[in-house]
Amino acid sequence: MSGKHRKPTTHRVRNTTLAASAFAALATVGMVGSQSAAATQTSGHTGAIALAADKSAVAQDVAVPGAPVIPGLPQVPPVIQNMLVPAAAPVSPAAPAPAARAAADVADPVPAPMQLIGSGSAGAPAQAAPAPAATSYGDNLEGWINQALDIMHQHGIPGSYDGIYRNVMRESSGNPRAINLYDVNAQNGIPSKGLLQVIDPTFNAYHVDGTSWDIYDPVANITAACNYAAARYGSMDNVNSAY
Repeated sequence: MSGKHRKPTTHRVRNTTLAASAFAALATVGMVGSQSAAATQTSGHTGAIALAADKSAVAQDVAVPGAPVIPGLPQVPPVIQNMLVPAAAPVSPAAPAPAARAAADVADPVPAPMQLIGSGSAGAPAQAAPAPAATSYGDNLEGWINQALDIMHQHGIPGSYDGIYRNVMRESSGNPRAINLYDVNAQNGIPSKGLLQVIDPTFNAYHVDGTSWDIYDPVANITAACNYAAARYGSMDNVNSAY
């Protein structure tokens, strides 16, 4: 060793405070433990801090993101730099806006038109036939004869409007309450009664179902008399006198 005075080694770290801050930042992310960093005193600079990485480490300018460059510190690897810089929170891709539904999907479904029963569609029950409207008869001789004819036709009793009308006018002049108190029947206690002057035994024997049991009832009197005339003369149309 020569007798010349050795020039003191000048450390490249200019600011020990910044170096300590950088060391603390590296220690926070695990650099000190992973690289066996150690704080040593530099010769000639009591209190100066230097990082001794692996023996192969070469002093380089430190580039700490967000901090000033400190000479003499090892270069922070890019992986560590990425660890020091907070990563931006992942942004989830925005959900695509639902496509506008077609107008037919948005609108409420329109119910199918109701199909009438019995319109001929397969599987549809047949519509019951409407009940025939009740026939209205006048409360007079014409109405009584027409109603009696309808009942007679249901029971197969012959007769016509003209044949009935002719005999009614001869027997009672169209009075449903007429009664004969002078003939032989009256003398026997069974006077002739009603439009066609029927005695009680004949009315009871030839009464037509569905009519009144009142001998003075116009329709019941006509139908019973015509039923008797059909059995004895073939039809009321064949009767031209007292019968």
